[in-house]
Amino acid sequence: MSPSDKSPSSQSQHLKRQWEQLHDDVVSCERCDRLIKHCRNVAIEKRAAYRDHDYWGKPVPSFGTPAKILVVGLAPGAHGANRTGRMFTGDRSGDWLYRAMFNNGLANQPESTGRADGLKLTGCVVTNVCCCAPPDNKPATEEIANCQPFFQRTIELCQPKVFVALGGLAWRAVVRHAVEQNQLINPSPRPKFGHGALAELTEGRWLLGCYHPSQQNTFTGRLTEPMIDAVFKDACRLAGRPRKHK
Repeated sequence: MSPSDKSPSSQSQHLKRQWEQLHDDVVSCERCDRLIKHCRNVAIEKRAAYRDHDYWGKPVPSFGTPAKILVVGLAPGAHGANRTGRMFTGDRSGDWLYRAMFNNGLANQPESTGRADGLKLTGCVVTNVCCCAPPDNKPATEEIANCQPFFQRTIELCQPKVFVALGGLAWRAVVRHAVEQNQLINPSPRPKFGHGALAELTEGRWLLGCYHPSQQNTFTGRLTEPMIDAVFKDACRLAGRPRKHK
């Protein structure tokens, strides 16, 4: 029996199993010695403010279940996701991201402090180009390449209608994937990253650019709350989701 012959419930269960397998494969990955050592060392040394916390200290899987909006970041924060085990959780970047998602009906609460905090996403998945926290927040080219199969599987399972790229590296990763799959409407010249930048993909899909909600951007005012709210408002519109006010 082909996948198209399966009942909706059977298809849903199959997707769930594939998503869970992807989760397990990410967490157990040890392809990059430098990154694995760094994640573990950070988990041992810890930051003083979190000395009583049990750090995750390993690759971090995507957060959410397959949905039509895929938010793409760079990599887990050393004392954020690498500590809590959930994307954009436990640091200021996550505070900005999930508050904007909450404001647009994509999250049930604006706070993200830990895996047991009750946060749930609706119609949205959060992932990263690199699954491990890199030293100085800079993964090497080969390390990003090692994570590429996970990124591709995430896209295949989610079949997103809208990508929200948080930063230039995430933007380039989505563009590269679209070019490889012949899914970019105007591949030459390649679309450039910018806050609010929009690139059209095949089959009515879109790539949206957003400045990364890092402290470097939020503390300097390069990224403001109205700016990130506007990006997610556009993402909901392009995905065909009516905006829900908080």
